[in-house]
Amino acid sequence: MITIYHNPRCKKSRTGLQALESFTDDFELKYYLKDHPFTIESLTQTLEKLNKKPKQIIRKQEAVYKLEFKGKEFSDKEWVKILVKNPKLIQRPIIIKDNSAVIGDPTENVELLFKK
Repeated sequence: MITIYHNPRCKKSRTGLQALESFTDDFELKYYLKDHPFTIESLTQTLEKLNKKPKQIIRKQEAVYKLEFKGKEFSDKEWVKILVKNPKLIQRPIIIKDNSAVIGDPTENVELLFKK
């Protein structure tokens, strides 16, 4: 099963979706800012599949990051809570295939899921 966490208003997310569609049309599309928000549990599982720490998937160009979080230190658990409350801070799209996941930007990452 393949799942893509997608934001249709984001150019990078749309490009990642197109890259995924070049490999398959058999996937579940989740609009994580609206219909399918991350929970602490689902984001923690996704981070494990990405093999990344929460701090590694933060969109640092977002205003909320610059205003509230830049330069501050938080534990991984605290970052997960912050990301769940502020999903715009999560890099996108995130594509999960079985027990692996990638951030679909750059689009070459999508190909990595299909080489395994």
